[in-house]
Amino acid sequence: MSNPVIKVENLGKKYIICHQDTAGYSTLRDTIVNGTRSMAHAITNPKSVRKTNTEEFWALKNLNFEIKQGDRLGIIGRNGAGKSTLLKILSRITEPTTGRIKLKGRIASLLEVGTGFHPELSGRENIFLNGAILGMSKIEIKQKFDEIVDFSEVEKFLDTPVKRYSSGMYVRLAFAVAAHLEPEILIVDEVLAVGDTAFQQKCLGKMQEVGRNGRTVIFVSHNMATVKQLCNKACLLANGTLVGQGTPAAMIASYMENTLGRATDDDKKNYQHIKGDRRAEIELITINDRDRGEVIIPIFGKVKIALKYKIIESIDRLEFFVLFHSLATGEIISSCWQKDTQEYIDPMLPVETINLEFINHLLPGKYVISAGIYKQNKCVDRVEYAEAFTVEPAFADGQKYDRRGGKVRFQGNWYS
Repeated sequence: MSNPVIKVENLGKKYIICHQDTAGYSTLRDTIVNGTRSMAHAITNPKSVRKTNTEEFWALKNLNFEIKQGDRLGIIGRNGAGKSTLLKILSRITEPTTGRIKLKGRIASLLEVGTGFHPELSGRENIFLNGAILGMSKIEIKQKFDEIVDFSEVEKFLDTPVKRYSSGMYVRLAFAVAAHLEPEILIVDEVLAVGDTAFQQKCLGKMQEVGRNGRTVIFVSHNMATVKQLCNKACLLANGTLVGQGTPAAMIASYMENTLGRATDDDKKNYQHIKGDRRAEIELITINDRDRGEVIIPIFGKVKIALKYKIIESIDRLEFFVLFHSLATGEIISSCWQKDTQEYIDPMLPVETINLEFINHLLPGKYVISAGIYKQNKCVDRVEYAEAFTVEPAFADGQKYDRRGGKVRFQGNWYS
């Protein structure tokens, strides 16, 4: 049995949030006058103390777990669960407030686009800089240099300052450096989502190879199918606490069950908005005119999905989409994109609704939908794992469709 390379004991991270009273916009004259009055008050009343409204926020609370050599650990949870904070502490970017972490080996981290590279240096120079930070000699870095360049596919721009790189090029080179300079522990955040699909699969293959070679991978992603593909273990975080650890399948199922949109006090849904510039925002999703309780749909039944959205900033030519996931695995089973119809929406009111209707061909099981808004290939808003529904077993042409293989039913013409 392999020994733990990371041991987390009673880990906590506290931040102090300062709240300032806002009284609308102030002119420069108002600012100068108010500042002068404050100074005069402090001089004439030296014992007076101005109260500051502060609040303690625990991003992480009492975490305890171990990661063994060769593990590929997926960390999942909603936005604000504490995933990025945990990775920053593991990467020694920030210090914990309570508890401690025991680490064995060199760590390479890829947390954000731009992390670890000097923008004024070329790609070539940054490869050597990162290797030196990891404690490698120049000879060791040269031995890996060609592999890094080949993997990153940025050879043409190797002597260009990385500040001129696109975000995709940046991630390509950053991942290649992190994965090939042989750290004992490789930490990767959602940053890989910047790259194209082919490169993402290439990175996943490399991380699997790293794990098979006895090194440890810690991976954070909102893509449950990717976590299931890559990882052999998973941790589920919620509100800064560890609520579960085990196999990826078990943790994904728990995450999917508990991440669906919940009604808040003002009767709005607490959806998980994971992407977009939020110039428009999805407020409520209904399935067959229902947004509460269990929604049951028969196979071959008619389905209506309504997306209620509000406009935050003036915007036109909106495109909507809906993704259908397996509730058990998070895998995308099917999708429907408005752009395929070459039709766009120009909102006329601050709050509007767009409807999608279709005949259900999903086989019996439990499903969950994500939905989003695009404008000219740029994400405006995306809500993840928002609403669930169940497709019930049904008879069609005298035959029951609850034991058929696959996930989607379609009918072909049979002839000889």
